[in-house]
Amino acid sequence: MIGGFRNTANIPELRRRLIFTFLMLAVYRVGVQIPTPGINGEALSAFFAKNASTLFGMFNMFSGGALENFSIFALGIMPYISASIIIQLLTVVIPQLEALSKEGESGRRKITQYTRYGTVALSIIQGLFISVGLEGMTGPAGEAIVLVPGWSFKLMTMLTLTSGTAFIMWLGEQMTERGIGNGISLIIFAGIVARMPAAIVNTFQMVGAGEMNVLFLIFLLAMMVVVIGVIIFFETAQRRIPIQYAKRVVGRRVYGGQSSHLPLKINISGVIPPIFASSIMMFPATVGGFINIDWVQRVSAALNPGTVYYYLLYVGFIVFFCFFYTAVTFNPVDVSENLKKNGGFIPGIRPGKKTSDFIDKVLTRLTVVGAIYVSVVCVLPTVLISRFNVPFYFGGTALLIVVGVAIDTIAQIESHMVMRNYEGFMKKGRIKGRR
Repeated sequence: MIGGFRNTANIPELRRRLIFTFLMLAVYRVGVQIPTPGINGEALSAFFAKNASTLFGMFNMFSGGALENFSIFALGIMPYISASIIIQLLTVVIPQLEALSKEGESGRRKITQYTRYGTVALSIIQGLFISVGLEGMTGPAGEAIVLVPGWSFKLMTMLTLTSGTAFIMWLGEQMTERGIGNGISLIIFAGIVARMPAAIVNTFQMVGAGEMNVLFLIFLLAMMVVVIGVIIFFETAQRRIPIQYAKRVVGRRVYGGQSSHLPLKINISGVIPPIFASSIMMFPATVGGFINIDWVQRVSAALNPGTVYYYLLYVGFIVFFCFFYTAVTFNPVDVSENLKKNGGFIPGIRPGKKTSDFIDKVLTRLTVVGAIYVSVVCVLPTVLISRFNVPFYFGGTALLIVVGVAIDTIAQIESHMVMRNYEGFMKKGRIKGRR
């Protein structure tokens, strides 16, 4: 593997792509440290330290600490992800968008443009709500977080945060086009990884202060290794459905007759289900911190991490979003029609509806396994977080994102190397990405 990393420097194009990616990530990390005007930074940091387990803590993790600093990148890339999901959902129900998605490159460019407009609109709305919310917040000592409240602060915050999100979106697209890997995923990856050293230092401080046992720390590290191994196995695992193409005679030549396969991932939905489920489950705790009503406080306490209701609902939401997102992104009927148009068929299965039903049956079984896998990976670390006060960044969602993006990026680097007759990172076999 060390030799594989050395070979990356011998390929000029790959070297340029890697350098460009690192420079763009460095620009992103610099922007995270630039604060938005009009904020009491010390009071805001103290507020986040007190509310680390709420919805703010999760968004702060995905933004790499930008929300805690309330920097120009405080919204992170989440508005772009939300806009992308909304456009994908609208593509299913709006015939015009569905027709655009089938027009090839020109259609995809238009859909991308609509996604950008949606990102800006969501950023403006979120910036307004965040500015209004900050004006009503105070630090632990009662000090105001916003120095000069009013519409001047609201408008400046909306403009700053929207511009920051648009710039991050541009960075991600540039990394995807001119760098290596998926730029949007790498930005989320960089945000989580950048916060992990602080979490590790905090863990060792807890051990030094006697708040955590040394044996438990060893167990925690061993469990992390096991979880990472499980994630790598499931994220690269495939169910390959054999495809046979019929022979066609054109003049004196015979075309077709090849054998191929249709790869189906166990976890097609990726990290979308745990992100959505975490957002929904942390909402009651966040609302309970602002509304001092008896029944709201009881609901918030019942749905706090560590309760049975929390885990049952969390797993239920993960399973729901696994099936929902898979149904949105993968259509067995379209796959069956494409196979039929190209003269392909599954051995033993009639083309048309029988093929689509067979693919749907296999996909449903795989989604069940994938939902169980994602639930276990995300719930077990959450138990440790709630029961043993483990830092939030050791959660399964964070590990799932970090490991999945790392696999995809290394797989792309290896593809560049193999295309130029270099060995990959492993002497035997290839690294398979999730996509």
